[in-house]
Amino acid sequence: MWIQILKGKLHLASVTDACVDYEGSMTISEDLMELAGIVSHEELRVGNIANGKRFETYVIPGERDLGQVFLNGATGHLGKPGDRLTLMTFANVLNEVARQSIPNVVILGKNNEVLDRRGPLTTRTTGT
Repeated sequence: MWIQILKGKLHLASVTDACVDYEGSMTISEDLMELAGIVSHEELRVGNIANGKRFETYVIPGERDLGQVFLNGATGHLGKPGDRLTLMTFANVLNEVARQSIPNVVILGKNNEVLDRRGPLTTRTTGT
């Protein structure tokens, strides 16, 4: 049986810009995408911690090392700069594989600096 599991997550990402006039999607700095195992144009599920809204979009890479998290197009109406988000990607895997799978989780600070990370792409760097 196939099931869907969490593949990667950027937790507590801060929105740095919102542009409703853009064609759509969400821009995330490429280095943050890599840490969470997110690839360009991958489907992204978003939870806005500030207002409780949840939505789906896709990712486009932003400039490296700038901590960019932009809400583009219609998603620009679902949050504003400073809102904290949980950004999640998922994978379909066989049930047997799911039992051994570990997601890439990246915890971010208010300026989208990496506070903690763990998962198969990296090892846990901080925390208890």
